[in-house]
Amino acid sequence: MKLVRALASATALAVTIFAASQASALTVGFSQIGSESGWRAAETTVTKQEAEKRGIDLKFADAQQKQENQIKALRSFIAQGVDAIFVAPVVATGWDDVLGEAKDAGIPVLLLDRTVDSDKSLYLTAVTSDLVHEGNVAGKWLADTVKDKDCNIVELQGTTGSSPAIDRKKGFEQGIEGHANLKIIRSQTGDFTRTKGKEVMESFLKAENGGKNICALYAHNDDMAVGAIEAIKEAGLKPGTDILVVSIDAVPDIFKAMAAGEANATVELTPNMAGPAFDALDAYLKDKKEPPKWIQTESKLYTASDDPMKVYELKKGLGY
Repeated sequence: MKLVRALASATALAVTIFAASQASALTVGFSQIGSESGWRAAETTVTKQEAEKRGIDLKFADAQQKQENQIKALRSFIAQGVDAIFVAPVVATGWDDVLGEAKDAGIPVLLLDRTVDSDKSLYLTAVTSDLVHEGNVAGKWLADTVKDKDCNIVELQGTTGSSPAIDRKKGFEQGIEGHANLKIIRSQTGDFTRTKGKEVMESFLKAENGGKNICALYAHNDDMAVGAIEAIKEAGLKPGTDILVVSIDAVPDIFKAMAAGEANATVELTPNMAGPAFDALDAYLKDKKEPPKWIQTESKLYTASDDPMKVYELKKGLGY
């Protein structure tokens, strides 16, 4: 009987300790844009992995590319009393009210991979790459590659109003500035998706003599580039040769295209925004010292000379 009582007491104590540890674990709400691209899927996977590794209860909400869904998710997180909120904002504007509500509730908000046009006091920090720099690297690569050759460029923009679309366009234009032989002749949103990228590229090709007037494609992300590559092939042209292809993100599929000679260059955007964000949040919760308002991640240019299949093998298990 004593043994039974001892076992019961030990079990009750274990349950109490487990419950206490669960209660003390951080709860973080994560409002993700959606799954419009391979990179986005990888960011989601890595964020969940980082949370699990740190023992954090991550509440995930997929906004399906709609800001109204993100605002609802943030208000739900606030009502639940989470310890912090991560948000990858679908567009840059329209956040003041809900961010103010989070601030009033004492819940720090951290932006992942995109920024907002709001007062910086409304969020703790933004973990992003330098989006303008990414576009600039892509533009300079193209300028260096074509040299003095006349080059008509078509551009696949990201989601209208999003910070990557705005800044990657700005950076690319800076990268080709001063090169009168380089000219953007058509520019339209492909909404960061392969399907739309292919659809818009088809319209570019039809409008430009079956693509014969096009020297290069610049896509704001790799997924649109992969869709555009299919359109170029279906038009009877050779992507990577007849039309140079440069894009941003460095997702696995672009390296397969590069290895096949169908893409030429990509600028990496790391999917691990959550690691630095969790580190900043941890430091803030421990000593209340605010991190810098911008934590910059590294970007890297990859070309066909970087053994694309080797890079593909390294990246393919990250959830893209």
